[in-house]
Amino acid sequence: MRVGLFITCVNDTLFPNVGKATVAVLERLGVDVDFPAGQTCCGQMHFNSGYRAACVPMVRGFAAAFAGFDAIVTPSASCAAMVRHYHRTVDATAAEATPTVYELSQFLVDVLRVTDVGAYFPETVAFHPTCHSQRLLGIGDRPQRLLAAVEGLRLVSLAHPTECCGFGGTFSVKNPDTSVAMGNDKVDDVHATEATVLASADTSCLMHIGGLMSRRATDRSEAAVRTVHMAEILAATR
Repeated sequence: MRVGLFITCVNDTLFPNVGKATVAVLERLGVDVDFPAGQTCCGQMHFNSGYRAACVPMVRGFAAAFAGFDAIVTPSASCAAMVRHYHRTVDATAAEATPTVYELSQFLVDVLRVTDVGAYFPETVAFHPTCHSQRLLGIGDRPQRLLAAVEGLRLVSLAHPTECCGFGGTFSVKNPDTSVAMGNDKVDDVHATEATVLASADTSCLMHIGGLMSRRATDRSEAAVRTVHMAEILAATR
């Protein structure tokens, strides 16, 4: 199987280690991963902001960059959802030519049929299910099953896992007060678990929650729980 890595703009720019971790996990499991250099943005930010015409060259470019692959794996549920659910509304022909895009946990559990990837991570971890992963991709408990199989890891549950963290891409820019209020509710939920690490399938949400926790650590002397993408946990070994 020829697999392409779609790293996404946020990870490529701010969290490149997430992409490296994704490759490390897949290669550990015997998957040959390629990184097409021609990949750019999937167009999610433009699409969600109403600039749909601007998405057309992005959708076509995405299809061209990943032509010939059997599958595409990405460490981003929101970008996977954009490609799988909305590219066809922008350019149906290009979308039809695009290989199936899998969020990392979907590929591991559904395609490779594994939950134990040989990871070791001795921390107490809470998992934040992102809105796109729940409502568009329907990844269910796949991330939790993968994390529960990690040696040394203690998985704890949020009291309100289905509530949005308030990031929402440009929503956090256009509605900052609402975004911060929602984020602080999520931070309260995380702190209540007494977790040492907060994991998720989207670095964008972790960036938002982590920023609020860092600010509250400064303003209120609260502990700032470490935010780690799920791929980095699965890539960790002794």
